[in-house]
Amino acid sequence: MADQGASRTAVVVEDDDDIRQLLVAVLRQAGFTVHPAASGVEAVEAVRQHDPLVTTVDVNLPDIDGYEVVRRIRTFSDTYVVMLTALSDEIDVLMGLDAGADDYQVKPFRARELRARIEALLRRPRTRHVGDGSAPPARPEPGADGVEDDHRRVERGLLVVDLDAHAVTVADAEVHLTRSEFELLATLAERAGRVVAKDDLVRALRGEEYDVGVFVSDAERRSLEVHMVNLRRKLGDDGGSPRWIQTVRGVGYKFVAPA
Repeated sequence: MADQGASRTAVVVEDDDDIRQLLVAVLRQAGFTVHPAASGVEAVEAVRQHDPLVTTVDVNLPDIDGYEVVRRIRTFSDTYVVMLTALSDEIDVLMGLDAGADDYQVKPFRARELRARIEALLRRPRTRHVGDGSAPPARPEPGADGVEDDHRRVERGLLVVDLDAHAVTVADAEVHLTRSEFELLATLAERAGRVVAKDDLVRALRGEEYDVGVFVSDAERRSLEVHMVNLRRKLGDDGGSPRWIQTVRGVGYKFVAPA
């Protein structure tokens, strides 16, 4: 697995020559050693060979599409993945995030915003989610003396969120969340009973403090909503009659389950 302490390496997956050159330039200016790829198969091999910290993936490629590229990458790599595409419908974003992407940028993109988003990703903990695309570490077992470790946990009925191990179970069954989905759930669970604004959840995903006045774009809010749809689906939660996550219309979300 790549290490943030190691040399900053990136793979750029883009079949358009001009856009590929732009992405290479942006990432080199950010201090990355960049390896470009023009097809999906080439991209998977580039990630396998170079073990990048960051990978940008275009959806429309000449062989396999970007969604399949991300799914294949996730079988062996925890590289941060940013998908880049002209497709902006919610279903397209949902497919990208569900495949294992960490962020989704719609073309045409602004170079400064892309660089800022990548730097925000790098501030998040790198939870391994290789094998099936999103599996978190298993929940720790009790010690030999039968006493559980001191991991921070939030337990609400059938739902258990282990904040330190980045593990989630529902009715003792492991729930496979992406890094972003886990961060959202953990942020809400730690503030159970309090409404958390959408902009604050976006900042949590960036690894930033609340209420710092940093601009949050409409695209980031839409991305947050897609993450929330995915999270609820994986938890088996219903937005209309929530067991755990309630939508507070016009404001944000609240973790509502009683202790």
